[in-house]
Amino acid sequence: MKTLALLIFLVFAGAAYAVEPREMLQDPALEARAREVSQQLRCVVCQNETIDESDAEIARDMRLLLRARILAGDSNEDVIAFLVSRYGDYVLLKPRFMASTYLLWFGPFIVLAIGAFVVYRRLRGTPAAAPAPLTPEEKAALEELAPGERTP
Repeated sequence: MKTLALLIFLVFAGAAYAVEPREMLQDPALEARAREVSQQLRCVVCQNETIDESDAEIARDMRLLLRARILAGDSNEDVIAFLVSRYGDYVLLKPRFMASTYLLWFGPFIVLAIGAFVVYRRLRGTPAAAPAPLTPEEKAALEELAPGERTP
């Protein structure tokens, strides 16, 4: 029973957000916008966590900066553009489709195609070698087993 409780705790522990109450905006509509935008931004330290989920200091700074820009009247796109200009495209959790990210978008398919080609070549392999002809002793033994049948 304790193991089950621990397992449930560990599963839901990742769902806890790192946004502290003192960081939140007073206006619920603006806070909802801040949460919406922050779900699109990656913590540059934690890599695959949004800035809302990360406990890193840089993520906290990004959350505060994001909320300050929203309070200043920036649109969601303006806030994202500002953070991208400051931290680079890496800050986007879902990278843009552009020339510098083609490998990121098509890389898995290229690797899969190469793997399929290698497997195909391995399975096709080299043709089996023709069996060695029977020696006279083997032919005689075969004739004793099946008299009258032709041996190669």
